[in-house]
Amino acid sequence: IGKTSAALFFSPLKRGRSFERAVHQATMVGVQAIPIITLITFFVGVIIALQGAYGLQRLGAMHLVAGLVAISITRELGPLVAAIVVIGRSGSAFAAEIGAMRVSEELDALKTMALNPIDFLVAPKLAAMAIMLPCLTIWSDLMGVMGGALFGVAGAGFTLGGYFIATREALALRDVTTGIAKSLVFGIVITAVGCYEGFTTSAGAEGVGRSTTSAVVISILLVVLIDLMFTYLFYFARLGV
Repeated sequence: IGKTSAALFFSPLKRGRSFERAVHQATMVGVQAIPIITLITFFVGVIIALQGAYGLQRLGAMHLVAGLVAISITRELGPLVAAIVVIGRSGSAFAAEIGAMRVSEELDALKTMALNPIDFLVAPKLAAMAIMLPCLTIWSDLMGVMGGALFGVAGAGFTLGGYFIATREALALRDVTTGIAKSLVFGIVITAVGCYEGFTTSAGAEGVGRSTTSAVVISILLVVLIDLMFTYLFYFARLGV
């Protein structure tokens, strides 16, 4: 992470071709992930609304469904689902791409051409991920709320306008910014793990497969642990502890 951050700000490759590669990576990481994230988070929003309504109905508090969905999605599930989808699509692809280059000695070829592999390969990926994952998280939050609205209108007696008013009243700015802050860290971690596993690949094609699997497993584990740490810190910060 340190070498890549230095490359982003101080490397002469940050202009021209490096910018083009970052745009290409942003398209791969962000734009192409929109359809699957839209479907998953929309259905997650419906599921949360259904599960919440099951308990709230017995308490006569169905009007709280909108707030339950909004807070659950923006604080936790929106950034977490977006990160897991990106791990499966892009984190694994980073490991496979760099791992294949390593076993075929393309990384050595880059060095002979005076191109630092960190500057040339990793820096554009990190820049793209740091920008696109927060954007995907915002989109994920919106789709989750829309999923909740589907149930709210169809099964909980809300009007569409009333549901969004209830959502707006339940949300605070910190709920959204918390998820965005998490997603930024998630993006850095996913890129670092995927690229590191790629650079440490060995033993031919079999090693590429192992590196790809390790990148996915380790990234998911770290994302969940980081999410736990953020939630813990924000919880006690709100309590003033």
